[in-house]
Amino acid sequence: MYARVLLMARVLIAGATGYLGGFLLAEAKERGHEVRALTRSEHQLSGASASIDEVFVGEVTKPATLVGIAKDVDVVISAIGITRQKDGLTYEDVDYQGNANLLREAVKSGVRKFVYVSVLHPEKMASLKVVQAKERFVRELQMSGIDHTVIRPNGYFSDMLAYLKMAKSGRAFVFGRGEFLINPISGRDVAAKCVDAIDLDDPEISFGGPATITHREIAQQAFDALGTKSKVTCIPVPFAKALLWLVRKLTPTTVYGPLEFSLTVITTDMVGPAYGKDSLGDFFHDEVARKHI
Repeated sequence: MYARVLLMARVLIAGATGYLGGFLLAEAKERGHEVRALTRSEHQLSGASASIDEVFVGEVTKPATLVGIAKDVDVVISAIGITRQKDGLTYEDVDYQGNANLLREAVKSGVRKFVYVSVLHPEKMASLKVVQAKERFVRELQMSGIDHTVIRPNGYFSDMLAYLKMAKSGRAFVFGRGEFLINPISGRDVAAKCVDAIDLDDPEISFGGPATITHREIAQQAFDALGTKSKVTCIPVPFAKALLWLVRKLTPTTVYGPLEFSLTVITTDMVGPAYGKDSLGDFFHDEVARKHI
């Protein structure tokens, strides 16, 4: 891993209004970088104004609105992607084409580096529409000639809120015996690695959080945060695969897309090199204290 020294960069953050985007804005600003944020409307960023030097209003799916977005920018960090397909947009429209539109503006403006957030272990999920769209963009990025780093984090702590919601209802469900492994990571730790990448020569960085645990243990941590008795029900893995086959046959991608991603991740060992400091248990306790659940 080789690093260059760049005291301050002008950084464009795309996907600034998403879960990871808020952490990216704060991390880049804290390290002294000048931050430009892409948003579809300025009011979406009103709560993050202290972390932003300039707001650019545009939509990645509409190339005409992106003209000039990367002017005088050193580095683009893109967390553009959709978890739920809405407004008639598909993964191909956003995760691939939206990022491709942004990349073309970056190349046109002479941006030095493009940092893109994809997924961990795409080879385990190669049949999924969202992964196909993301990896299609990765290939375009690799062929663009621009210096780049593909960030491949494990599932975010925010994704684990499903367990906290189940625990609050009184019962959590896991697949198999709940022994599939994962090391989820906080958005703050992912943001730190993305901003690190500004000065690194690594074309790809894969990682997860500091602790590898089973899904049953995640459920237990959720019950612990609530201070309630643990009740866990195991669902046979073949049932999950049959369910996925059925929804693929009977529903459009807007319905089965998010479900197939979730079911694949929780019925597969998903572990990346350990990184970060934040604890999932602390995250659950904080969410309960803030009464977000």
